[in-house]
Amino acid sequence: MTGPNPVDRGNYGSKIHLITEKTGLPISVGISGANLHDNQALIPMIQGIPPIRSRRGRRRRKPGKLHADKGYDYPHMRRWLRGRGITHGIARKGIESSQRLRRHRWTIERTMSWLAGYRRLHRRYERKADHFLAFTSIACTLICYRRLTK
Repeated sequence: MTGPNPVDRGNYGSKIHLITEKTGLPISVGISGANLHDNQALIPMIQGIPPIRSRRGRRRRKPGKLHADKGYDYPHMRRWLRGRGITHGIARKGIESSQRLRRHRWTIERTMSWLAGYRRLHRRYERKADHFLAFTSIACTLICYRRLTK
């Protein structure tokens, strides 16, 4: 789960993919090589969302709305989201600026900075991808615990 990073002179690295809810609590987390395009990780991330228990009605298995940046602007992604009944707010390449998504995107950026606060994740020490994913999941659990106990 490592690949040559296109931004960092070809050094090998990993990406952390994250889906959060409106306030920034992590719902689904995954890792991939640094050379994998973001849109290839979105579908497994959405399918990996666990059922969320509600006091009223059935358990929810999908988000009602999804905000994403221009990296996810592909017709097959929009069709896939529409087919699942997920309302999307994806900025279009060459048409819309990313400024419009800033009010929604800061929650993801804040959660990613919380994850970067864990030194074990900031610098990947583990060789196995399963171990790195386990430590990432533990960090997400600690973020949820700290936020919910306040």
